[in-house]
Amino acid sequence: MSYEVNFDGLVGLTHHYAGLSFGNEASTRNQNSAANPKLAAKQGLAKMKALADLGFKQGILPPHERPHLPTLRKLGFSGSDQSVLAQAQAYSPRLLSSLSSASSMWVANAATVSPSADSADGRVHFTVANLNNKFHRAIEAETTGAILQSTFRNAQHFAHHDALPQVATLGDEGAANHNRLCADYAKPGVQVFVYGRDGLAQGGTEPQRYPARQTRIASEAVARLHQLDGERTVFMQQNPQAIDSGVFHNDVIAVSNRDVLFYHQQAFLEPKNGLDEIRRKLAALGCDFNPIEVPQHRVSVDDAVNTYLFNSQLLSQANGKMLLVVPEESRQHAGVWDYLSELVASGGPIERIEVFDLRESMRNGGGPACLRLRVALNEQELAAVNPGSMINDLQFTRLNQWVDKHYRDRMRPEDLADPQLLIEVRQALDELTQLLGLGSIYPFQQ
Repeated sequence: MSYEVNFDGLVGLTHHYAGLSFGNEASTRNQNSAANPKLAAKQGLAKMKALADLGFKQGILPPHERPHLPTLRKLGFSGSDQSVLAQAQAYSPRLLSSLSSASSMWVANAATVSPSADSADGRVHFTVANLNNKFHRAIEAETTGAILQSTFRNAQHFAHHDALPQVATLGDEGAANHNRLCADYAKPGVQVFVYGRDGLAQGGTEPQRYPARQTRIASEAVARLHQLDGERTVFMQQNPQAIDSGVFHNDVIAVSNRDVLFYHQQAFLEPKNGLDEIRRKLAALGCDFNPIEVPQHRVSVDDAVNTYLFNSQLLSQANGKMLLVVPEESRQHAGVWDYLSELVASGGPIERIEVFDLRESMRNGGGPACLRLRVALNEQELAAVNPGSMINDLQFTRLNQWVDKHYRDRMRPEDLADPQLLIEVRQALDELTQLLGLGSIYPFQQ
């Protein structure tokens, strides 16, 4: 047996709306609104528990320490922790906000993952994303690596790679620009890397309004690190016009599971070539390809971005059919919901829709797919995962109690300079690492 396990990121205690992510229109639109970290964490936990109750394997990845004092000290702020916070706030509230972002909750950007069935050495490979397009995310790599190594700590089954060098040429946004298609999770599949620009070549087709965060050079480097077979690997370019419409990651406009690729008509540049290559390479593995294209006249790119229709989870049920997990915004949009209703009624592979309220995450620009990292594991690999990282009834109850004890229910950017907040965060995370059995993973624990 083999499973696709979803490891969701838990929303951090400093969750706030600062509009830090240029190119992510939801993030920009809700800048300076009041956030509710406690509600955000509970919404995420409720989704995890609901999917676990439906029989899906569900794990959790903890938030990062924020505000991130190590970076502030590297920038020359000194003295006590309280003094560093005060200096940073006086110098630039925007800087302190960047170093307090809870963006690590979107673990689709944590890393790229390749299952053992695809890697030459028969291990599951993780490459931490460098996220160098955004300052507030580029600081995540070190802690992300520590979390992944503590969660997947058995070297017999798991191989961990550091983030690629922090240069624009090697911009890497992790699993948000990566798909895997296969007949079964346990069997070899075709990995599809989606990039926005080449990274080295000049004069290529690129977006003009918003940055292309993923480079082909970075994607190819990850494929090499993971020891992937070129005959089972495909590189496709994102449509630059879609990026300029707010499609900052491929998972905002496409999602895959097993043999199904659910994508928008405008998702890819020169889609026919890439789709034909996927079909051919899957056929060589004895696997059919089932693309589902959503036409622009039914759901526009703008509506896809506003509702996060494609930032959904596509999950295989016991009967072989698929479940699509979408945010409440997709149900509230009449045109999108009409399309989904017709899709389910058509008798195709997607037979069921589940809707979740993830408003706190959505308002910062991340939906159901942003919140999870997919890891295909066989029975032996699953048994080697840190047991405290898996969601069950008892762990769900403990985590909710932990959130109730430690989280605030209101957060604005000006609250981030409160020295008591840093104390609250560290106490909470120290308790959480014990609850999850992860050991010391944060700088303040060293």
